[in-house]
Amino acid sequence: MVKRSCPSCGPDPGGEEKKGRGNPISVQLFPPELVEHIISFLPVRDVVALGQTCHYFHEVCDAEGVWRRICRRLSPRLREQGSGVRPWKRAAILNYTKGLYFQAFGGRRRCLSKSVAPLLAHGYRRFLPTKDHVFILDYTGTLFFLKNALVSSTLGQIQWKRACRYVVLCRGAKDFASDPRCDTVYRKYLYVLATREQPAVVGTTGSRACDCVEVYLQSSGQRVFKMTFHHSMSFKQIVLVGQENQRALLLLTEEGKIYSLVVNETQLDQPRSYTVQLALRKVSRCLPHLRVTRMASNQSSTLYITDQGGVYFEVHTPGVYRDLFGTLQAFDPLDQQMPLALSLPAKILFCALGYNHLGLVDEFGRIFMQGNNRYGQLGTGDKMDRGEPTQVHYLQRPIALWCGLNHSLVLSQGSDFSKELLGCGCGAGGRLPGWPKGSASFVKLHVKVPLCACSLCSTRECLYMLSSHDIEHHPTYRDLPASRVVGTPEPGLGAGAPQDPGGAARACEEYLSQIHSCPTLQDRMEKMKEIVGWMPLMAAQKDFFWEALDMLQRAAGGVGPGPSTPES
Repeated sequence: MVKRSCPSCGPDPGGEEKKGRGNPISVQLFPPELVEHIISFLPVRDVVALGQTCHYFHEVCDAEGVWRRICRRLSPRLREQGSGVRPWKRAAILNYTKGLYFQAFGGRRRCLSKSVAPLLAHGYRRFLPTKDHVFILDYTGTLFFLKNALVSSTLGQIQWKRACRYVVLCRGAKDFASDPRCDTVYRKYLYVLATREQPAVVGTTGSRACDCVEVYLQSSGQRVFKMTFHHSMSFKQIVLVGQENQRALLLLTEEGKIYSLVVNETQLDQPRSYTVQLALRKVSRCLPHLRVTRMASNQSSTLYITDQGGVYFEVHTPGVYRDLFGTLQAFDPLDQQMPLALSLPAKILFCALGYNHLGLVDEFGRIFMQGNNRYGQLGTGDKMDRGEPTQVHYLQRPIALWCGLNHSLVLSQGSDFSKELLGCGCGAGGRLPGWPKGSASFVKLHVKVPLCACSLCSTRECLYMLSSHDIEHHPTYRDLPASRVVGTPEPGLGAGAPQDPGGAARACEEYLSQIHSCPTLQDRMEKMKEIVGWMPLMAAQKDFFWEALDMLQRAAGGVGPGPSTPES
């Protein structure tokens, strides 16, 4: 008989032994290595539950030794534990929660299915469906090629099955992209941003790691083109924009600068060698102080998010410009790369870009939609177009957001940590399961969502959801300040927004009080930069104030605490 007891609690009341039973033995008398070894055989879900029972088991179940054994059991071929504060725990949970789920819109079977899980994959970072197959990138930079194939069922029948076989396409991958249109029929090629060791040139010793872009045929996985960059340039993201005969590749550097080059995709299958010119994009030339952290694109527009949460737009066709902004007043057909700043009330964390509408999520978890609303794809409850970001008030703190041709999807989480999928817009072709006629508001779709779903994508034939949980990377939303809740006016969030001068005055008083409570000048500068992010200013105005405050902060680097009088 084994009994857990805490030494600080002393002996159990009524310490006399019960008849027919031996002396109880405390589990704390066992060697820690033995306890960790026993616990490592439990399922991951049970290990987490056991760690919530008491302080002793919390420490034991949280030990890296336990998670190292669990990780070796889940992924025997994993050689390294990865990076992070808790590398073995992170690796074990990544491999325990990884999965790609899909639900076909047509046919008799309309249930959620799971794709084949590559044994070599170390978690799933992102995925992309193409015309015939699915590609998945893991956390070690290995890109997997999941193939659709004819397989034999248990009854001996031959049937077509999605993502049932896999091969390794390449290693050392950083990011990948394909045709940005929602219809996968156009995704003929896959562009992979990777790092490769280049042999030493004459006069140098040793090889160098250089970034390159490799182009693969999505149908067979054959590499048809490769371009290598100078070793001094390091990129982290790639997106595509434009038509096939003038495809623009946008590359984001680690420093936040954007470079672009143009290729003719219709000639990639012709065996020849030629040189392409890599040029700095206009958004980085005209606004050199901006540090871009994320890009999104479709066939005729590109969106940039900066490290300060500002949003800038490139729109290349007049039709899409009119759908997004409701006017052609500022559109210049001779200068289509000129970035346009969106007016937003807070820092933007991530976005989704459809053909002629978009969605933005700010640091407080609020969702803003803009653009064409012919099918109700903005989720505002009507079918009126919006030429500026408009908040969807009944949705908050999404896990993922996706915008398609004429519908939108939101992955949200309930208070009990259960996930649900919401959608709005056109429901034709089964793209909104349970709502064939569509909806102008976000409604709950008839889809069983995996517990650890983190991203989604919809094509003409299928809905995909990626399951993966990274304990060190998750969107951390902030609580909305009290001054925002009481009705601070936020221009640019749709017509008819209530004006509340009293709320704005109270908000400014609260901001001054917060600045005054800071002990040093440097702290006051940091607080002021934070307050600028809260205020309903245009993105260009926020960038100006942040840059000016940075200049003042650098100039006053050696200043001590400021005066404590109110006049300061």
